[in-house]
Amino acid sequence: MGFFDDVKSAVSNVAQAAVQQATNKTVEVTFADIPQSLDAFKALPQAQMSNPFDTAALTVVALCLYPVDKASSMQMYEYLKGPAGVSPMEKQFINDRFMDKDYVPRSYFNGATPANDYKPSEPYTVKVSENPYSYDDQGYAKLYLTSGGADSPRPIQLRQAKDGKWYLWEQFILPDIRKPESSNPWV
Repeated sequence: MGFFDDVKSAVSNVAQAAVQQATNKTVEVTFADIPQSLDAFKALPQAQMSNPFDTAALTVVALCLYPVDKASSMQMYEYLKGPAGVSPMEKQFINDRFMDKDYVPRSYFNGATPANDYKPSEPYTVKVSENPYSYDDQGYAKLYLTSGGADSPRPIQLRQAKDGKWYLWEQFILPDIRKPESSNPWV
């Protein structure tokens, strides 16, 4: 057995251990209110970003503010992106997604469904789930958020930095979902 066989074996053992640790866990992250400023956002206990579940849920909170206060929402989003920052293309993408669909981010809160025009239950709670493949890439976590208007959970990827915090890397939580019942002209 050569050197590279040992390396391959060690990498395989680490990957198997990571899969065994991921147990399809779902975490409910709860917020008493939606913060209206970056300072209030940073004061949330989840803003420590000590685990990827908190950062994923904070992404929903930051995007919920966008229809009301774009500037504060983008400050929160920038904070979540950490060292990566937000590119002009990403800013434009977010702006485009909110043209006529301000309900999409709040659909990730418990109780928000098309039938109630995506009015979430209080306190605001986001379900964030992992699966056995969530930690396949070292330093990254691919988690899933459940929307009351989608048939399957939507992925969000987080990356751990040298400071130990989990930052937003990519989000796929703004695609179309079922329209709110109030916009249905046939009922």
